[in-house]
Amino acid sequence: MPFFKQLIADTLHLFYPHLCLGCGSDLLIEKTLLCLKCINELPHTRFAPIRDNPVEKYFWGRLTIEAAHSEFFFSKESLIQQLVHQLKYKGNTPIGYYLGQFLGNSLLQSKRFDTVDALVPLPLYPDKEKKRGYNQATIICEGIASVMHLPIMNGNISRQRFTETQTRKNRTERWENVEGSFSVNDPMVLKGRHILLVDDVVTTGATLEACGRVMKTAGCPRLSIATLALASK
Repeated sequence: MPFFKQLIADTLHLFYPHLCLGCGSDLLIEKTLLCLKCINELPHTRFAPIRDNPVEKYFWGRLTIEAAHSEFFFSKESLIQQLVHQLKYKGNTPIGYYLGQFLGNSLLQSKRFDTVDALVPLPLYPDKEKKRGYNQATIICEGIASVMHLPIMNGNISRQRFTETQTRKNRTERWENVEGSFSVNDPMVLKGRHILLVDDVVTTGATLEACGRVMKTAGCPRLSIATLALASK
């Protein structure tokens, strides 16, 4: 019987190969999305347990936060860029969940995020989310939540207006582009809670800062930030 089970498995693999999302190899452990080689090449920052790490320094003098962490370094033509691109533009939500679990494990092990009460995905403009079909930050939150067992607070923070892509803008232009873009629907939900604001990639921190400022003004007493990746300067 085991022989026939293996034969069926081998036949299914031949016609429906399970390929690594990083390099395309079929040398995958069952139910994983990346091969061991790609997993070993993931560029972890190791910032989570470090106070005043480079991510936190982005917000010095701009936004009062408890802690911040980015799980991976993001650079052009890198594995992480490829995976984030699949998440944002190719509908590959499983990779966002999978990488979110890496992020969640780092946050959990660091002990610096133990008092977080809820996760808030950075909201997309409604038309953009409708066109994409999902918010990538929510998918990342779902991966984090599976590890940290925290609730995801969806819908209380809204993005009020469409903003142009931030890709080619400098720091000042990025801030001007997102200023006034966010609103809090029910400030009471934030009262007395430590919120973790989550996004995919932080470049200058302008968008996270704009959202964080609105949350703090609405009465959020403690705010932390986590992103999947930190873009190279």
